[in-house]
Amino acid sequence: MSIFTASELAYLAEQKLGRLATKVPDGTVQNNPVGFFVKAAEGYVDIGGHGLGGSRKFRNIQADPHVSLVVDDLSTEHGWQVRGVEIRGRAEAIVDVDPPMPGFSREIIRIHPERILSWGLDGSSRRNVA
Repeated sequence: MSIFTASELAYLAEQKLGRLATKVPDGTVQNNPVGFFVKAAEGYVDIGGHGLGGSRKFRNIQADPHVSLVVDDLSTEHGWQVRGVEIRGRAEAIVDVDPPMPGFSREIIRIHPERILSWGLDGSSRRNVA
């Protein structure tokens, strides 16, 4: 059983880009666009990229694992409808793994969700999963 609802999985499968918020060691917050890969059966989300291991977000997670990933959009199919998913949890900075897609580096950020919030989807919800 997945920690994501069927409507969340369907929505996330359509999307290519999210925004990852991490905390900088000085206490400020950094927010960056990222590619993501939902591993529903395993219960986590992977973030990949070009040169990810040298990025500030990768270093931020090594210092503080609390993150939030927001994936959202504005659907105009039936009027204007905001929809999205926020995944809050703990992340780990992992090195020397097979890249999630060609051209990405051998580092990933793995998010272990603790709270999932969704809106504008069938069955939108707010729930703790950890």
